[in-house]
Amino acid sequence: MTQLTELLGKGNAIEGHRPWPRFEVDADTWREAAVALRDEAATLLSVWGDGDRVHLALAMMDLADPLVLTLACPERRYPSVAAIHPAATRLERALRDLHGLEPDELPDPRPWLRHDTAMPYPFLPVEGESLHQIPVGPVHAGIIEPGHFRFTALGETVVRLEERLGYTHKGTEALMRGTDLMKAARLAGRVSGDSTVAYGWAFAAAVEAALGVQAPERALHLRAVMAELERLANHLGDIGAVCNDCSFTVMHAHCGALRESVLRAAAAAFGHRLMMDRIVPGGVARDLDPAGVEAIRSLLKEIRAKFSHLVSVYDGTASLEDRVVGTGTLSQALARSFGAGGYVGRASGRKVDARKQPGYAPYDKVVFVTPVLSAGDVDARVRIRIAEVEQSLALIEQLLERMPGGPIMAKVPATGGGEGAMLIEGFRGDVFVWLRLGADGRIERCHLRDPSWFQWPLLEAAIEGNIVADFPLCNKSFNCSYSGVDL
Repeated sequence: MTQLTELLGKGNAIEGHRPWPRFEVDADTWREAAVALRDEAATLLSVWGDGDRVHLALAMMDLADPLVLTLACPERRYPSVAAIHPAATRLERALRDLHGLEPDELPDPRPWLRHDTAMPYPFLPVEGESLHQIPVGPVHAGIIEPGHFRFTALGETVVRLEERLGYTHKGTEALMRGTDLMKAARLAGRVSGDSTVAYGWAFAAAVEAALGVQAPERALHLRAVMAELERLANHLGDIGAVCNDCSFTVMHAHCGALRESVLRAAAAAFGHRLMMDRIVPGGVARDLDPAGVEAIRSLLKEIRAKFSHLVSVYDGTASLEDRVVGTGTLSQALARSFGAGGYVGRASGRKVDARKQPGYAPYDKVVFVTPVLSAGDVDARVRIRIAEVEQSLALIEQLLERMPGGPIMAKVPATGGGEGAMLIEGFRGDVFVWLRLGADGRIERCHLRDPSWFQWPLLEAAIEGNIVADFPLCNKSFNCSYSGVDL
């Protein structure tokens, strides 16, 4: 056991927090948790504010389940986790903006979500001869969310990239307070539209944990089918988009056509192209009929018939290889330090997958492999997506074959409080949701964390030493969510 897990014996275990434990701790244990994160004895899941308290979720390497630590902040100050573990920096900046809780010794005190201050935003300084800056955004030429990128370059070589986000701040967590479960579920599903299934599932599962509700087996299988369809659509779109940023438009066109086929099959099977609002607390809002099953099976057949040829084209195009191999390399050390998940982490040697660890049903009943590579470049991130497309095809087939009968909804109590948390593997990585329900069954507090919180800073590191013209390529290979970090 680590020193932290020993110290937890002194903490106050909170009843009614499921499925993982929550402990009220003192400042010393809080700091010890930050040290465990720095020393890679644990992985940061999130940091968030809650009235005059701050919460820290982490996965300990020597514990099967994650845990949540809570520190009271009667003076509205707390020891900064980021002062010891940099991956918490942006979360703590947002926490301060949204809740007014001040992290002592926060290494980057600039506002994150507050764009209404009178003072100009102070970008980090860079010193050296013959350096110049290139500001890009927040308004971009294509159909893309707003974000500002400040490049410092020496000639064409990027010396530093700094991102400023927060332009799409929606007040989602504030809007959730006091709402009923169905309205809150709709808000959760709109945090990042390309991950609506992942967010919907994470929210629903957190509610079910808080209330002690077990979703029916059929509903769990249907959720997994939707999640793998969402993964397919996004990976196919991303593979084509990366190739498009290399001016290899034919791959973009063919991958886009396959993505469209996924969306049409999703609409035929579940009544919505993105499957939005189809996962709800207690189960799912729509069953899968024989026509829907046939639509999905036809999709699997189509992708299997066409995708392997596209992969061969990708492998056999020398000009494409020249652009993606060795470009935008993310080191394994940084991927570990920031707890990067999804294809970003797995392309840089991190074998992490929330479907396996901590794991959740029905993925314990199917066979699949989590692909891992070590190169950490654009090519590796594409190849992880390629492997995951193949795994998702196999998973959907297994889920359809094993689909149980029975109901698709469990009864959710109209009243009753509790706390719940959940990790769900979205296409970018693990989506984290924590919530507390009041005795009236309404949301008292809900925190939602996108994997992009930990991936955006790594993009800044990966572009260093590359040329400015390779930024669109590197950016698309990460494909971080703007909306997901602009809560």
